[in-house]
Formats: sequence, C-alpha cells, structure tokens
Amino acid sequence: MLTLYDYLPSGNGYKVRLLLHKLAIPFRLVELEIWQGETRTPEFLAKNPAGQIPLLEFEDGSHLAQSGAMLWYVAEDTGFAPKDRLERALTLQWMFFEQYSHEPNVAVARAWMHVVPGSLTEQQKAELPNRIAKGYRALDAMESHLANRRFFVGERFGLADIALYAYTHVADEGGFDLAKYPAIRGWIGRVAAEPRHVPITWRPGGTA
Repeated sequence: MLTLYDYLPSGNGYKVRLLLHKLAIPFRLVELEIWQGETRTPEFLAKNPAGQIPLLEFEDGSHLAQSGAMLWYVAEDTGFAPKDRLERALTLQWMFFEQYSHEPNVAVARAWMHVVPGSLTEQQKAELPNRIAKGYRALDAMESHLANRRFFVGERFGLADIALYAYTHVADEGGFDLAKYPAIRGWIGRVAAEPRHVPITWRPGGTA
C-alpha cells in the first residue's frame, strides 16, 4: 500500500489525496506537523532531503516528492492524464503556472493569515501586499482562460483542474476576494460537483 506523508491544511497534499480518492487507490496517511519541525527530523530528511510534504512512499521503500510529480505518477493510464500530446503539454503548462505564479502567492498568503500559528512577523506584514497583488494577477489569468471554458484543458476535468483548485477554492483564507471572478467561481462549483469529491481536510476513513 502507498503511504502519503502529509499535513491536512496543505493544498499541495490535498491534490494528491483528492486524486487517490477519486481513483479509489488505498493509501496510508501519515500526518506531520510541519510547524513543529516534524519534516526536519533526521528520519524524515532521509526520505526527502528537501524536508517537505507531501511525500509518497512506495511499498519497496522508495519515495517520490513534489505534488505535480505525484499527480502524474498516480494519473498515468487513467482519464485524468490526457493522451493527446498537446493536451498533455497544456496540462503541464497550467501545473507549472500554478507552482510558479499561483501557489507562491495565494498559498503563502493563506499560510501566513490562516494556517501558521501565531501572528505575522514584521517581514511578512511588509511582504503580504506584494503576495496579494501577484496572487490577484494569477487569478486574473485564470478568469480570462475560464471565461468561455468549463475546465482548464480539453473541456474535461483533469490534472490541471486538481492542481489549481487546491489553493484557489480556499483563496479567501488568504485575503483574496473571489466575488469579482464569476468564471472561477463557476469552475470551483463544477470541480466540487465531480464524482468522489472530498474537502481539503479529508483523510482516509473520513466522510467522502
């Protein structure tokens, strides 16, 4: 059985949990408190020297890091990974966008304002407006793309949607107002209506 090392509020971990659940792939969840240093122990660093979650562990003891890589591994030969060459490239395009333009701003603002225990540091307070501005630029790009599309690639739910949904649907927790983004809000509703959808804090054995 697969083992997923994760932290439930993490959108990156949620992507993997969501896909595993949709594909009915059983896995063991090991929850780590990242703010208490549980990903910086010698034992965990031996599994992932970057000291990050999520981390997927295989039955032979090998490991795979980075949520995007895990999504592609799990989705291979399923309907979530496009067969068409261009659609595969477009899926990667949006997944790279999520990690470069979206996650570093939307997810970080959410972590600072909602997830991290305690108050913002002075440095974070100074940096937050810049993160918010860049996050809105990412949301603007998504809104434009979704203006006449149901999903991000090929008009069907896929990996690009999973990658972008994870932090977008909780963007309000980072101070982002989605009221002016009707296309994004409609897409969020369509993603949530897909079969076997579960919330971000879902764990195996929880209510689907």
